[in-house]
Amino acid sequence: MRTIIGYGAPKKAGTSEAHGEPLGEEELRGAKQALGWPLEPAFLVPEAALARFREACARGVEWQAEWQARFDAWAKAHPELAARWRDGQARTLTPGWDADLPVFPPGTPAATRDASGATLAAVSPRLPMLIGGDADLAPSTKTLVKTAGSFQKGHYDGRHLHFGVREHAMGAIANGIIYHGGLLVFCGTFFDFADYMRAAVRLAALSELPVVYVWTHDSIGLGEDGPTHQPVEHLAALRAMPNLTVIRPADANEAVVAWRVALERRHGPTALVLTRQKVPVLDRAIYAPAAGLTRGAYVLADAPGGRPELILIGTGSEVALVAGAHAALVKDGVRARLVSMPSWELFAAQPAAYREQVLPRDVRRRLAVEAGASFGWERWLGTEGVMLGLDRFGASAPGDVVLRELGFTVEHVLARARELVPR
Repeated sequence: MRTIIGYGAPKKAGTSEAHGEPLGEEELRGAKQALGWPLEPAFLVPEAALARFREACARGVEWQAEWQARFDAWAKAHPELAARWRDGQARTLTPGWDADLPVFPPGTPAATRDASGATLAAVSPRLPMLIGGDADLAPSTKTLVKTAGSFQKGHYDGRHLHFGVREHAMGAIANGIIYHGGLLVFCGTFFDFADYMRAAVRLAALSELPVVYVWTHDSIGLGEDGPTHQPVEHLAALRAMPNLTVIRPADANEAVVAWRVALERRHGPTALVLTRQKVPVLDRAIYAPAAGLTRGAYVLADAPGGRPELILIGTGSEVALVAGAHAALVKDGVRARLVSMPSWELFAAQPAAYREQVLPRDVRRRLAVEAGASFGWERWLGTEGVMLGLDRFGASAPGDVVLRELGFTVEHVLARARELVPR
């Protein structure tokens, strides 16, 4: 079908002006004349149209009352289902939803995507309103809960959505589910492919929709797929988006807490940025509890001997590298503080006193380590801080080789840290 934009306007019909500018009084009057519309009043609602809409208002009140009567009868006959329905409408987490959250012991490395999958499997049976899926990547994103069943033709009781390889549509559908109400929703793909769904993510952030994004394969550590699949600039770009909370957990137990934050959040989407490769599970008998993630950044460990002279900051898989460097520095007598900073947004939302407690302004020697673009880190590092990041694209090789060759090793972190200490 061929159409004419601004149809009826004497001079602007069929032009770009009819798209991007107000028609103006003269063109508007000309269009009304061409279409046989009364010139006065300037804004006319015909009486027949007004009457029709008023009929709809009255009819809607009647239909609402009928629906409410049916619902009340159903709720009386099925009180447990009615309570579940009300929880869904209010997005209230079912009491006891977190009773089976996994706890990961130190000693056995685990990918944070695996920890995420285990957490999802634990909470899904206790949160019947939780629905979600992935862009045809369930074995990789660990977003398939087998006990939830698949939502497909003839099986509408299933809660796993097979979105197909179409990230933008996946994000848009997730938004629609939240707009409708009654359900909690998550969707997953590789972190690099967040670009394909960015418009839908932005709309979720703009509309404060609590969608949960499970974005795995979060860095050059994913390995052989190479630069096309290795996210570099994505953390910086998504952190710039208002209302989107980005969380990159350091280990399996932080990943569990990240899911808690995501499910409890009500105003805006949450991105869980997770590793493909296995990372050490921090020994919480030595380091601070993983619950510190809820505040965005927290002190994992301090050196004895008073106020720190150096602060080491890590996110995600790089926290393990920073922890190794921290242990060596403390052994050398350096008063170094170790900070895990999984979420800029959560940390920025904390009271100023807490932020000062974690990152004292008078401790200017700081080193941050993250396998991504350094853009934006000056906010936390100040003028004297140093960033060990990645301001280039990755490479195709086994993940541990790529990380080593691009400087993400304990030895390199330690060397950069020692450059900051006067002695």
